[in-house]
Amino acid sequence: MDANALLQNLAAQASNFGVRLITALIFWFIGGWLIRIVVALFTRAFDRKELDPTLIKYLASALTLMLKVVLVVSILGHLGFETTSFAALLAAIGIAIGAAWGGLLANLAAGVFLIFLRPFKVGDFVQAGGIVGTVREITLFATALDTPDNVRSFVGNNKILSDNIQNFCTNQHRRVDLVAQLSHGTDHAAAIRMLQTRLAQIPNVIATPGPEVSILSFTNYGPVLAVRSYCHNDHYWQVYFDGNKLIREAFGEAKFSVPEQHVLVRNLA
Repeated sequence: MDANALLQNLAAQASNFGVRLITALIFWFIGGWLIRIVVALFTRAFDRKELDPTLIKYLASALTLMLKVVLVVSILGHLGFETTSFAALLAAIGIAIGAAWGGLLANLAAGVFLIFLRPFKVGDFVQAGGIVGTVREITLFATALDTPDNVRSFVGNNKILSDNIQNFCTNQHRRVDLVAQLSHGTDHAAAIRMLQTRLAQIPNVIATPGPEVSILSFTNYGPVLAVRSYCHNDHYWQVYFDGNKLIREAFGEAKFSVPEQHVLVRNLA
């Protein structure tokens, strides 16, 4: 074969491959669009059945991953790659990755357990994996939480399942713990009565169980009161800040003396 024929052959192959590459890109974008539609229809169908949003999002994540794998394999087949060999190669790579990164498979298994054990659901305010926040999504490998300062955090499912989990939304109410420092000369009984009365007037503080005020400890400044009220988890921070404000205003109106540390110095000379 002469040089001209060889160049023509290479040009024809390059042109053919270029056309297939362009169509592959088109397939990728159209396939991604179709996958989003399918997942949206899947989610909407289960929403109408009023299934748990946590389970729906988990299944939608698994469906998205599966469809994208099928799309990639189909595109590679269109480009001329042997898909059977590719599937075998992908399985071999998966086994190698699983052996090298066992944590990935552990996160996958932990995600399944989180769905079925149900320690929390989407929308719950929890402490999990060292992060405090609202659960937004449980995916195949990680759980997404929004912290109180509105930062999206992703925690591996295995880390969550192997650590302590606190769900602040499971019980009907939550206790708000505050402290109030009194001076040595302040009548603690009068302070306790005043705080118990005014705590009940804070918005969203529930009546049962009612507010609790008692002596918690003693310092060099005087007794320390434990100021406790109960509310729904949604109102925790509002009651927390209103409670601190109430303590400051109530003690100021009562003209309680400012706590001071008293030190007795004796001259033994």
